[in-house]
Amino acid sequence: MAEVRAKRLTSPGEGLEFPLMTVQLAELGDVTVGHIVLEPGWRWSTHVRPHVGTTIPFGPLDAFEIPPGHDGYTVGDEPCVQIEWSGFRAFAGYRMIGTHDRALVTLLFTDLVDSTVTANRLGDVAWRELLSTHYEAVRAALERHHGREINTTGDGLLATFDAPAAALRCAVAIRRTAVGEGLHIRASVHVGEVELVGDDVRGIAVHEAARILGVAEADEILLSATTRSLAGNSGFVFRDRGSYELKGLQGEWQLFGAHEHESLATD
Repeated sequence: MAEVRAKRLTSPGEGLEFPLMTVQLAELGDVTVGHIVLEPGWRWSTHVRPHVGTTIPFGPLDAFEIPPGHDGYTVGDEPCVQIEWSGFRAFAGYRMIGTHDRALVTLLFTDLVDSTVTANRLGDVAWRELLSTHYEAVRAALERHHGREINTTGDGLLATFDAPAAALRCAVAIRRTAVGEGLHIRASVHVGEVELVGDDVRGIAVHEAARILGVAEADEILLSATTRSLAGNSGFVFRDRGSYELKGLQGEWQLFGAHEHESLATD
């Protein structure tokens, strides 16, 4: 079932201000809702951007859409209050504060290997119990290694970390617990810039990490050459897995398998 999201439009927060105009935002996943207050005397062409067009009056409870190239202004001596359900990814040529921010993060993807076969062997009830136990252990590992769960992906999970070393140690912990449960995982660790959309992350780096995961074998942790360089002092041993053409991505990708030093075996 989808998560229920709620935010107050009138709460102080990130937004945008022009003369005689204020905008408050409520970020609800992919939807950005705007609460707009236009003061008496406000005019789009004067206070925001010089576009002048036809004149059509709108009043209380009217729903409307104004395409580019038209002017807008308030009538009367009371503020005009609007609720905007779209259009705030960019407004008046400005990228809205509080919408899509970007950040450099370490991405961790995990996936259970042969989960369908295991589910058929165990039966629905036993499989659900085992999967629930697995996710409890995964989330405990995320908390211990300071990861942030983004979402589950069927039989796997996507999380972000501040640095590759923490993500690698978390992946090792998840793998160790899975083996103890009679399961096998594969994992990918990749560093890249992502777009922050509410509690989600988007962007080419996410696709890259997912494609790297697709190459990993059972019980393997794979990472890109760039990530391997950044994780050079993490205490792991990296073995060259060769070059791969990853679906939808340009060029060849040099991938490396991450292996523990004996000193990390009990982490």
